[in-house]
Amino acid sequence: MTTTKNSQPFLSDVQELRRRARQHIEKGALTQDYGLDPKQAIELLQNALATEIVCVLRYTMHSVAASGIASQGPKEEFAQHADEEREHAARIAERINQLGGTPNFNPEGLATRSASQYGSDDLDLVGMIKENLVAERIAIEHYRELVHFFGDKDPTTRTMMEDILAVEEEHANDMSDLLSAHGGK
Repeated sequence: MTTTKNSQPFLSDVQELRRRARQHIEKGALTQDYGLDPKQAIELLQNALATEIVCVLRYTMHSVAASGIASQGPKEEFAQHADEEREHAARIAERINQLGGTPNFNPEGLATRSASQYGSDDLDLVGMIKENLVAERIAIEHYRELVHFFGDKDPTTRTMMEDILAVEEEHANDMSDLLSAHGGK
């Protein structure tokens, strides 16, 4: 066992690490020192995945449905956000896989698993911007909770959620700017 200046253990015995790595090889990346209940972590990530899928669908619909002389900029912003939400969904799905789960892309029950809502199909441009801003604000609060939940017990998932949270905050800021620019206060 290696020690630091303060005589604190730094790593387990290398032989012990090797033994444990071979012992449950079928678990892939999930080792015995994982600090959370993997089933609970996967369930929370499934809900985050559903949230991202709903956001992809809403932003995509808004990027197509927005109309009017002033809609080109928002349409492009909506399309960019849809792409970024799709990237988030892929990252979350990969993490679910790493933890031993199967990502749930099934549309059945998607709305009940998601923290965000799809919304209405018959909104004007300002309504779309407001709906997206509300969804981003929901995602921000939800992801902050997830960052705290994963904490030091799953730093890989926490870091991923922090990265996604930062983008969601940018999205909320973008929607707030668009709302101001289009007279929605």
